[in-house]
Amino acid sequence: MNPGVVYAFAAFALWGLFPIYFKALHSISALEMLAHRMAWSMIFLFIVLTVRRQWRWLGPVLRDKRLLARFAASAVLLSTNWGIYIWAVNDGRIVEASLGYFINPLVNVLFGMAFLHERLRPMQWFSVVIAALGVLWLTWVNGAPPWISLALALTFGGYGLLRKTAKLGALEGLTLETMLLCPVALLYLFVLGANGHSGFLDASVGIEVLLAAAGPITAVPLLLFAAGARRIPLSMLGLIQYITPTLQLLIGVVIYQEAFGHDRLIGYGAIWAALAIYSLEGLYRARPGRG
Repeated sequence: MNPGVVYAFAAFALWGLFPIYFKALHSISALEMLAHRMAWSMIFLFIVLTVRRQWRWLGPVLRDKRLLARFAASAVLLSTNWGIYIWAVNDGRIVEASLGYFINPLVNVLFGMAFLHERLRPMQWFSVVIAALGVLWLTWVNGAPPWISLALALTFGGYGLLRKTAKLGALEGLTLETMLLCPVALLYLFVLGANGHSGFLDASVGIEVLLAAAGPITAVPLLLFAAGARRIPLSMLGLIQYITPTLQLLIGVVIYQEAFGHDRLIGYGAIWAALAIYSLEGLYRARPGRG
């Protein structure tokens, strides 16, 4: 269990710092930034696999249509999640995006119960109910369902489920997803360049370097996440995931001065209380001598 927890913790901490990275690239459109993430990630993964001489898995995988279909689905969910998140950050909605990742553990719990037959104890159920009430409160005070938050939660929850049940390892699975996405990304970048609308070609050297760094910046947390997801229960993964939205919330409010009034504080407070109950219950169950 310990390696999985460490991998997941590191992945979510890195994702929590992403708003700072994407804000630095605000001169690039969300779709172009997404395409660059795919393209540079493929280059980075190609180098890693070549250095490690780890390409033998690809032949059998390309002949497995069911596996390809599963990874095509996870690739679509991943790219959709990326695109929505990049747009939200650069549209000044970091706090709203953070709500999506507060909701996501609830989605993980539901998916874990529905598809992986995981079960929660009474106090864990209690914490889930409190968190759900917090989400409902935030929905009510906003006057409409937070579609950005819900879309981020559902797409990443679905991605986590597919990656947890996939047969491939973390590196191979991410490489396959990126291979499936990369042709579309390259075609889009080519069309932008041919029509003179490429933000990359018109950007400063610093922006170009940051975009090129999207390869390792994107791949490393995903590799850590996939490795962690395969080693720990989905419900525990949802618990650790609160690291990401907490960091995002702090960045949005403290660094970029986004609004966070008393109404939001009540909703977020309920979710944080649920997290505390969930954590304390888990620590109590894990005490030495409790079988």
